[in-house]
Amino acid sequence: MATAKVEPVPLVPSHMRCVPGSVNIKVARFPSPTKHVEDVDPSKIASNLVGDFNKALAVKDYSAVANLFAEDGYWRDHLALSWVFRTIQTPPRIVDFLQSCTKSRDGFRLKSIDVDARTATGSPKIVPVDASEAVSGIQFFIKVTTVHGAGVGLARLVKQDGQWKIFTLYTRLEELAGHEEAISHRRVKGAEHGGKPGRKNWAEKRVADAEFTAGNEPAVLVIGAGQAGLTAAARLKMLGVDTLIIDQNERVGDNWRKRYHQLVLHDPVWYDHMPYLNFPAQWPIFTPKDKLAQFFESYANLLELNVWTKTELVYTKWDESKKVWTVIVNRKREDGTSDIRTFHPRHLIQATGHSGKKNQPSMKGVENFKGDRLCHSSEFPGARENSQSKKAIVVGSCNSAHDIAQDFLEKGYDITIVQRSSTHVVSSKAITEIALKGLYSEDGPPVDDADLLLHGLPTPVLKAIQIKVAERQAESDKDMLDGLDKAGFKVDRGPDGAGLFFKYFQRGGGYYIDVGASQLIADGKIKVKQGKEIDEVLPRGLRFEDGTELEADEIVFATGYQNMRTQTRLMFGDEVADRVGDVWGFNSEGEIRTIWQRSGHPGFWFHGGNLAMCRYYSRLLALQIKGLEEGLFQDGEI
Repeated sequence: MATAKVEPVPLVPSHMRCVPGSVNIKVARFPSPTKHVEDVDPSKIASNLVGDFNKALAVKDYSAVANLFAEDGYWRDHLALSWVFRTIQTPPRIVDFLQSCTKSRDGFRLKSIDVDARTATGSPKIVPVDASEAVSGIQFFIKVTTVHGAGVGLARLVKQDGQWKIFTLYTRLEELAGHEEAISHRRVKGAEHGGKPGRKNWAEKRVADAEFTAGNEPAVLVIGAGQAGLTAAARLKMLGVDTLIIDQNERVGDNWRKRYHQLVLHDPVWYDHMPYLNFPAQWPIFTPKDKLAQFFESYANLLELNVWTKTELVYTKWDESKKVWTVIVNRKREDGTSDIRTFHPRHLIQATGHSGKKNQPSMKGVENFKGDRLCHSSEFPGARENSQSKKAIVVGSCNSAHDIAQDFLEKGYDITIVQRSSTHVVSSKAITEIALKGLYSEDGPPVDDADLLLHGLPTPVLKAIQIKVAERQAESDKDMLDGLDKAGFKVDRGPDGAGLFFKYFQRGGGYYIDVGASQLIADGKIKVKQGKEIDEVLPRGLRFEDGTELEADEIVFATGYQNMRTQTRLMFGDEVADRVGDVWGFNSEGEIRTIWQRSGHPGFWFHGGNLAMCRYYSRLLALQIKGLEEGLFQDGEI
């Protein structure tokens, strides 16, 4: 067991902490309410504004384009105008942004936008655009045409000084001209009918593709076969980019299959669909870990993804002059032999999980623990049956900590949670019936439309809305939250009161979606030790900084993980890790840093997050890699 010195987590409220270097995003300021908005024709207003937008665009009058925006208006762009994720606010800054986009090798890329009323979700309609639903505006989907291909977007208009103006505009590249995804009416034929003696059947071709025989090499090597690796490989496959996933586990899905016994996804099924293949209609609302593992295995087979399991990364080296990697992998075959292969991919994707290496504090006395088990939550297989005489401690107070504590309790343990700071707690019911209802729900729009409605909002606007959502959830959860408070368990509302989404974006943790443990804490069945740092591990428990002690036969550190960059350093060394930026948290424009986009090191990408984030951003990641592969831009260009 490691005994290196790790500093204790400071006793600072968790809503005040964030990923180092991350910006705490300001809350959007909304326009004043407008009267009689219900009397207008939203389709006509949308059409007129789009017409004015395109007229100004045609003559390259960027000031006229920017003047169509409200005083505090936003333009969020994901690859339609540049190869960088951007969010720009106010007309003067939008002018500067548009002028900077003319300096790319292809000049100004945006050709036009059009109202996209193909679905009921996207047709122009009057909607509340502010957090309190006091300001009404007009919302509609758009089609985007650029020099590189087609895209989609979202527009929200408000009335300001008697004129309809753009409050938020989102533009996103959807496909590259000449390199569209091989789906639907572009699907492959899949058969060769006669006249070709010796031709291979599908099974033979599939083996050859998956094994990369005859000197074939992947253009992209993905490390990790969880939701991140699978979604990235699926998107790249549809774009015709040869991709290989490697994973050290025995089977696809083992990253979930091997986790603690009672693990079930806390997100509902409508939020978690995978690209190209939604979960079936009879799928449970909350997915058990082993069922998800089976789905991942089926997903890889059905989409014909190239996955090598029981494969370790042995060596990597970037060749700056040739712009390729040298990668050596060791694949364990069924007969116990090793297959050492050397590849030269142009891209590596680190898809090893949302975070980096496990954050398990190593402290004084840990080597002297004489109990049954001391481990990190990632190593916890489940509580032992019939353990009524046993005592357990879970250090941590987020999702894993609560699930593990509940598992201990159900097996008869005397269980205590050690909560060092505060936790954002929201019930699963409040999430499904308040936060996601009408968007990601049984009667909600298609998942791609729902994604556009969510990601089409600039981060400050989303934050303002989430503050109100968190307030409504707290009202719904009042009895639960009051019970936690009485039990000595400290809760918070997230960064600036913005709740679950922003705890996740800004910290990557610090929350619990309640599926039963909160009532057990309120009832005193799960005890709480709050607000004290651990001073020492004792042979049979823990001593805290205030001198108090807790006995334990088992101790589980549900203390989370470090930044993804720490895993980069372990896997790829200092040379790569020192060049990439910190992952997660926000930059000054409100875009999440580094992940899903150029990392700072050529040919090296991060991909991760929950299933919903992987579904959405895998498309943008794949488009960037395809753009580089086709020479549409080079690393360092905008």
